[in-house]
Amino acid sequence: MNTEEKYPKDFQEFLLQFPDERSCWQLPHVHMVDSLVKRWINGTHQGKMSPKYLEYYLDEFAFRFNRKVSTHRGKLFYRLMQQAVTTLPVTYNEMIEQLTLSG
Repeated sequence: MNTEEKYPKDFQEFLLQFPDERSCWQLPHVHMVDSLVKRWINGTHQGKMSPKYLEYYLDEFAFRFNRKVSTHRGKLFYRLMQQAVTTLPVTYNEMIEQLTLSG
């Protein structure tokens, strides 16, 4: 498979020229998030994650990460209550039906 088949036309591939510690100057937060994800997978999930539920695992990580770096943690309960009041209740049967329809 050549590059034209794998990537869109406007895609530009580049290689960081600084493989030592200077590469973190280019992408400082990527290294931090990468190490946090690895630690979370190995600590919380004991290194075992199903690819089937990967999207849900990453949603949970994003929630925890955003909560960790949030400067407005007091709003968490407020937002939870706001969603609870504005969202219609879903029964167990409705959840199961939705799961069976989505595969």
